[in-house]
Amino acid sequence: MEAAPAARTFSPSSSSAGARPRHTLAYPAPQRARALAAPPPSRAVASSRAPLVVSSPPPASPGPPAAAHAKVDRSGRFCSPRAARELALMISYAACLEGADVVRLFDRRISARREPGYVFDKACLLSYNHMSFGGGPLEVGTEEEAEKLTSQNEKDSANEAEVLSAPPKLVYNNFVLRLSRELLVAVASGWDKHVDIIDKIIPQTWKDEPVARILELCILHIAMAEMTSKGTPHKVVINEAVDLAKRFCDGGAPRVINGCLRTFVKDHVDITGTNQAAEPKA
Repeated sequence: MEAAPAARTFSPSSSSAGARPRHTLAYPAPQRARALAAPPPSRAVASSRAPLVVSSPPPASPGPPAAAHAKVDRSGRFCSPRAARELALMISYAACLEGADVVRLFDRRISARREPGYVFDKACLLSYNHMSFGGGPLEVGTEEEAEKLTSQNEKDSANEAEVLSAPPKLVYNNFVLRLSRELLVAVASGWDKHVDIIDKIIPQTWKDEPVARILELCILHIAMAEMTSKGTPHKVVINEAVDLAKRFCDGGAPRVINGCLRTFVKDHVDITGTNQAAEPKA
């Protein structure tokens, strides 16, 4: 399955001033989505993240990352709606790059046969974190701290690569697979209508670089499709879309997606959650 190893976030906390040299670990967010369209390998691969950069920023100290385990059912597979949205995003992004139909690509990935001898360690699922968001440069106090965090980051990224490159049926339960496919069916059926709406509500900078914003546009399509076809509360859909942007996109994408979806709800969705009829405004 196509996916990118996700960058880890270590939130800085306040600390006392000191004369110690400090170092920055830069986590480039675009790396998170770079491998989304890659075909699933026969075995898990190590992280493809770019090397962490060390520089000399102002003083600050990192706080420990919040522990958050993915939701798994008794079969040991992901069972949360968030996992379904994440899977739908991966398929949508890959379909855009390949010029393929999203539903057909989903079905092809689901029915793909495993390579002989492939073994997936389900224990990786317990360490996978759907809430691992990218952030700005991280400052640490010593080379030892930098090496420790770099090592942990590489382990976490390798674990996520193992999970996200595994055959979907080994990672997601039937509920997640069904919901993800339903979202993709809705994306396909509403694509043309939503393209016109998206073109009106996204900033000009995104229009000027559409190829660089495929991932962000896919998030918008999935969110709009869920609002108009699944009846999910608008606030839930917007929050989930923003979290996907935080996880896989960079810069101000989460803020822009939040604003675009709020505009979509205000101007194009009625209280029942369906698209309003396209009527010219006075």
